[in-house]
Amino acid sequence: MRLFFKRDDTSSTKQTNATLLFFFELIQIAAISMAIIIPVRYFLIQPFYVKGASMEPNFFDHEYLIIDEISYRFREPIRGDILVFRYPNDPKQFFIKRVIGLPSETIEIAEGLIKVYNDESPNGFVLPEEEYIDQTFTATTRSVTLKSDEYFVLGDNRAASLDSRYFGPVKRDEVVGRVWVRGWPLDRWRIFETPSYEIQEQ
Repeated sequence: MRLFFKRDDTSSTKQTNATLLFFFELIQIAAISMAIIIPVRYFLIQPFYVKGASMEPNFFDHEYLIIDEISYRFREPIRGDILVFRYPNDPKQFFIKRVIGLPSETIEIAEGLIKVYNDESPNGFVLPEEEYIDQTFTATTRSVTLKSDEYFVLGDNRAASLDSRYFGPVKRDEVVGRVWVRGWPLDRWRIFETPSYEIQEQ
């Protein structure tokens, strides 16, 4: 007596189809993730690490920052913004400084004071006390008139900062974005907003 067994191809086919469907879904998820992550990473926000002490006491060495790259597509940098930009003397390097002078303004620094001349204040005004710095800088004397696409930037640690006092203004096309969030260390996590200045005419 012979027994004949019929091979169950239906179960094997279902398993193969399920495996193929699983890998297809993985590919879809990866493609969608890349389509979202790449534009965000390269056109909206970028991570940066702080190097050096030029922005102390607000930023310390090796802190991790998230940079907003989209805001300046809709507006120009304003006084007090914290910029990340390409170093004018070596575009491969990125610097972080604060905007002090705006396009077409004249900036005078003397005896620890910053005086700004522009169309609204032709007689100039002294930049009010900057609460984000913890020391004055009396040794520097500078006067510069900015072009229509230039910004004058300073480090918050004025006594130990390589900034526009030394390498000159930063051009608009060298600006990468503004500091938005400090993500690391966690105990110093913070969202940064631009300070307001109470301007008093001279």
